[in-house]
Amino acid sequence: MGVLVCCDCFFYRKSKTKPNGKKAPAEEKKHYLEPEYTKVRVMDFDLKDLVALPTREIDLNEWLASNTTTFFNLINLQYSTISEFCTGDTCQAMTACNTIYYWYDERGKKTKCTAPQYIDLVMTFVQKLVTDEEIFPTKYGKAFPNSFESLVKKVCRFLFHVLAHIYWSHFKETVALELQGHLNTLYAHFIVFVREFNLIDPKETCIMDDLSEVLCAPLPPLPHNHVTER
Repeated sequence: MGVLVCCDCFFYRKSKTKPNGKKAPAEEKKHYLEPEYTKVRVMDFDLKDLVALPTREIDLNEWLASNTTTFFNLINLQYSTISEFCTGDTCQAMTACNTIYYWYDERGKKTKCTAPQYIDLVMTFVQKLVTDEEIFPTKYGKAFPNSFESLVKKVCRFLFHVLAHIYWSHFKETVALELQGHLNTLYAHFIVFVREFNLIDPKETCIMDDLSEVLCAPLPPLPHNHVTER
């Protein structure tokens, strides 16, 4: 994806009040909450077990780094499947539910971006972080910086915004491509992960709590086949 703005000069802030007193455009119905869609997954295992730190011998920062990088790649790939439908005309602001996300420069100047511009900034910013050996070290014995956890939290906030936008503005296209199972599984995995390690303030993710409640609920026990051995 091309670099639209030098993202070193930007940091994220969500507007505390509705911009210009207006709400973001809203759909009449959240189609992604319909049972015919939420029941579609591509896995049948417990996500809590999947995200838990495997053993005490594994460094927490290494586990966070590995998973954060994986989520970045998967969410970037998921967005790429519908990116042709996310244009400056169709998505004139970075919206999710009743929220519009803005970028602020280091002097506090607010910049309103179209959704593709915002997501391009997110992906460029995260790509630079996860490939920086000083921040996400890959060599044995290399220490993580003191700011590592705060940077991971920032990355996770950004990635959540992208997922929320896909659901809010491009779920119909996702269904048309028959990728809702992948999106649901990715979203549930991501939410369970950030909750496990307290990486996103619940106030940030509350706009999607209705979906999270459905997708992150424990799976029902599998039915047992009663076979009589002879």
